[in-house]
Amino acid sequence: MPFEMTTRELDRVVIVDAVGRLTLSDSRTRLRDLIHVFTSDGHKHFLLNLAGVDFIDSDGMGELVRSYSIVRQQGGEMRLVHLQQRVQDLLQTTRVNTIFEIYSEEQAALQAFRRGA
Repeated sequence: MPFEMTTRELDRVVIVDAVGRLTLSDSRTRLRDLIHVFTSDGHKHFLLNLAGVDFIDSDGMGELVRSYSIVRQQGGEMRLVHLQQRVQDLLQTTRVNTIFEIYSEEQAALQAFRRGA
């Protein structure tokens, strides 16, 4: 399945619902481009819902980290939610999980943004 994203905003948090494979061939720089657009408009809080992402390759991991860096450079925060076990295991193996706050429930992640504001 090709990589697809939809966005919605709730409590000043941009929620990116991703579906598909986050890989070089399927996603290219789409996530990073999306983050650039929203940060340029002044958005600072991002929640990536990865419930529909079943595979991430090394290029996809790079996209996550680069997107996170863009948000942090703008003084913002990016969190992850709803990771499938395979993706969660990969983030742990590569230690990318130490960069992100990861949540199992969207409401808990949104509350964390409110506490940090």
